[in-house]
Amino acid sequence: MTTDIAATAATAATPVTAAPTTASAPRDGAKKLGRRADISVRVLQILLALAFAIPSASPKLVGHWSAAETFDEIGWGDWLMYTVGALELAGAVALVIPILSSASATALTGLMIGAFVTQMTVFEGQYALTPLLFSVPLVLIAWTRRHHNKALLALVLRRRV
Repeated sequence: MTTDIAATAATAATPVTAAPTTASAPRDGAKKLGRRADISVRVLQILLALAFAIPSASPKLVGHWSAAETFDEIGWGDWLMYTVGALELAGAVALVIPILSSASATALTGLMIGAFVTQMTVFEGQYALTPLLFSVPLVLIAWTRRHHNKALLALVLRRRV
């Protein structure tokens, strides 16, 4: 019995070192999200991509009367409507491509800042909350997918050489 107690005491005194698991090991300099958080962010990316592509970019790209009327009020004509529509569609597509997701979310956030400024200056803040509401999940995506920026930069620099 004393042997069992001594063995138990020796085992308890021995420091335990745990090997790092894949869930807690860093990935490209950034901490990896948990599985549920990663899936949640991925679902958020898909939902935002659909929101930017269908109800936002599509009317601008087909020249729907409501979009044309809005951009006429801004005073810059149809070219801005088509440009913003193309940027929104490109951002929506890039949002679901892993290596482009952070850069796309950052660019779309910039577009939303422009939309907010336009809403405040041209439309007297009528729908100013909408771009702000879209910016919050975009900033979250840009932050959580920031580890892709290093790989994207390396890819771009390698192609330039």
